[in-house]
Amino acid sequence: MNIVKQKRINSEITKCLSEIIFEEARDTILKDITITASEVSNDLSYCKVYFTSFNDVDHKTIEKQINDETAKFLRMKLAEKIELRNTPELVFKYDESIEYGNNIENIINKIHNEGK
Repeated sequence: MNIVKQKRINSEITKCLSEIIFEEARDTILKDITITASEVSNDLSYCKVYFTSFNDVDHKTIEKQINDETAKFLRMKLAEKIELRNTPELVFKYDESIEYGNNIENIINKIHNEGK
């Protein structure tokens, strides 16, 4: 598949899922997450959706609940909003990049403060 087309689909899925969660979701789990990115497979059958959550709940628990309970609902709503021949199956993954970035920033601040 064309890389440009794949990136456009990734962007559209991320945008649509964010809108669905903001506007239509009533589940408290979904209200507490933020979609950060999506990555569709070459054949458009699967899509990894990356999210973050600011709750203190274990991210593995949130990931499991979303995949088990609400992924089908979100896929159905996504099919209504986006025009694809087949809507990909959604697999939610916790995005650890924000935590990683915060950890790096803390290390840099610690080194900077020790140097004074």
